[in-house]
Amino acid sequence: MNWNGHVAIVTGAASGIGTGIAECFAEAGAEIVVADINVTQGERVTADLQKRYSKGLFVETDVSKAEDCKRLIDQALATYGQIDTLVNNAGVNFVKPTLEMDEADWDRVVDVDLKGTFLCSRYALEAMVARRSGAIINIASVHTVATLPAAAPYAASKGGVDMMTRSMAIEFAPFGIRVNAVSPGLTDTQIWNDIQDAAEDAELARQHWMDNIPLGRVQTPREVGNVALFLASEQSSYVTGANIFTDGGMTIQLTNRERFASKSLEGVAPQD
Repeated sequence: MNWNGHVAIVTGAASGIGTGIAECFAEAGAEIVVADINVTQGERVTADLQKRYSKGLFVETDVSKAEDCKRLIDQALATYGQIDTLVNNAGVNFVKPTLEMDEADWDRVVDVDLKGTFLCSRYALEAMVARRSGAIINIASVHTVATLPAAAPYAASKGGVDMMTRSMAIEFAPFGIRVNAVSPGLTDTQIWNDIQDAAEDAELARQHWMDNIPLGRVQTPREVGNVALFLASEQSSYVTGANIFTDGGMTIQLTNRERFASKSLEGVAPQD
């Protein structure tokens, strides 16, 4: 596929999975809009993309705010004239016992992880419908099918992203727009570092997760990026409404809580 002229927006691209996705698109030859609330990190990632691939535009964006999401889309259109792909990756990973949560905790997670995905999609879809073409890729989570204690708003948000993906896929298929989701499992990001730091025995924690991942390793952010690239490409032209799991086989074998989280790791969510 010729990616020249292809314009992709990646939210939450200043770190972790988002950076890996942005790198995959830029390396392929697409124009990349890096959207993130973290200006310092966002500008650093964008500068790196420009240096390595001559690609990259940074737009400071808080996806929980409608005005920011609209400005993101407007700026991408003003710069490149079109939007071919939107990757809704921005998210908040949150773990806290339910009885210790307050309304602000719930709102923060749902506003970023679920509402933010809706808002960016809503404004991008206007431009895509006009061209009768486009792809939206929502980064969900293994929490769409298997979760942990003390992760209620996160699990609810990611479950909502999965179902929103399906609904929008049906609604916008007549316009030639495909909407899919990717559900990462354990990924080599700051969250993986946090999981190890939170464990009483880091080596035991690492072994526990490897024992529960059939492929026996942690994936890289770019492995998620490669799946996103596929879903944006012509090679997936008949794929819409799907949720592709990049979890090394972890969730296909889960049958009970004990196989997913040992007591020493309760409350730690394995996602971006």
